[in-house]
Parts: sequence; C-alpha cells; structure tokens
Amino acid sequence: MLSPAPTDSPSTPDPGLLELFVGFLSVAMVAFGGVLPIARRALVERYRWLTPDEFTEAIGLSQFLPGPNIVNLAVVVGARFRGVPGAVAAVLGLTVVPAVGVVLAGVVFTRYADIGAVSSMLAGLAAAAAGLVISMALRMAEPLWRRPRVHTALIALAAFTGVAVLQWSLPMVILALAPVSIGLSWWAERRKGR
Repeated sequence: MLSPAPTDSPSTPDPGLLELFVGFLSVAMVAFGGVLPIARRALVERYRWLTPDEFTEAIGLSQFLPGPNIVNLAVVVGARFRGVPGAVAAVLGLTVVPAVGVVLAGVVFTRYADIGAVSSMLAGLAAAAAGLVISMALRMAEPLWRRPRVHTALIALAAFTGVAVLQWSLPMVILALAPVSIGLSWWAERRKGR
C-alpha cells in the first residue's frame, strides 16, 4: 500500500493543490486513448512524485477499485499528498477540460462519422493506444525484473491467464490471487530472513 509522502525526502517533491491540478491536466491534455503510459511518464519521470514501485502499487490499487483506472489513480495520488482536497484537485485536473473536449468531439463525430477518413483515423488511434498500453506494461514489469522471484512470475502468469485466457473479471482475479501473493511474499521474506 502506498505510504504517505515522506516529508524529508528531496527526491519526492510534495505537490500542492495547484500542482496536482496542473500535473493531471497536463496528463489529460496529451493522452489520447492510452493515458496510463503517459501518466506513468508524468508521475514517475517528469514530476518524480512517485517511484516506479509506487506507481506500480498505485496502478494495482486503482485497477482493483471500481471506476476508470486513471481517475482512481488521480484520487490515490492526490489523496497521498494532500488528502481529500488533493484527490479533488487531481480528478478535476484530469477530467474537466477533457470532458468538454469529448462533448465537442462527439458532436463533430456524429456529423462526420460517415466519412471514410474519420473511420481510418479512429482505427489508427486505436492501434497507437494499444502500443502505448504494451509499452506501459513492460515498464510496469521492470521492478519485477530487477528483483526476480519465482513466486512473482507465477502470480503474474496466473493473473494473465485468468484475465486474458479464461476471461475472468479483473476484480475476481485480484481477489483470488491477492491472498496467495501476500502469503508467498511473506513466506519468501521470512525464509530470506533466516
């Protein structure tokens, strides 16, 4: 679980409400389709609000909660740094301007949907978004590669199999694997301590 932001660490800036709003607004303004890879780049590399491990933890929590992952991530990050006001600032930054854009795009799309170029453009955007998601998945797995453990690989394989092959819902897979993962990690740490 994400711990509160350390107050004495120079490597983790403590963003204010305006910084959270603008930070998530900047993510929303450049994210067309594949927002999570862009959020990772912003939160981990650009602003350095989270470490790669913290981002992976936050995404795991965000995927477990109901609702859009990126909105949940904004709530988690905003609340970590500034409590409820931070969560509100991050979510508003993420959603207000893009919501207006989506409404306008919807109006334009309904008017010009029959044009072949519009359909081709949307297919191209979908392919680009898929590439961004694959890129983010590889970057999120990086902390796992740095500390390779057999039980971690087995949990990842089981999660992939449950979601991609068996087509189980993500919350069901997480509920099934979380106790196993926690137990195996506890066992491995205890064994390492001997």
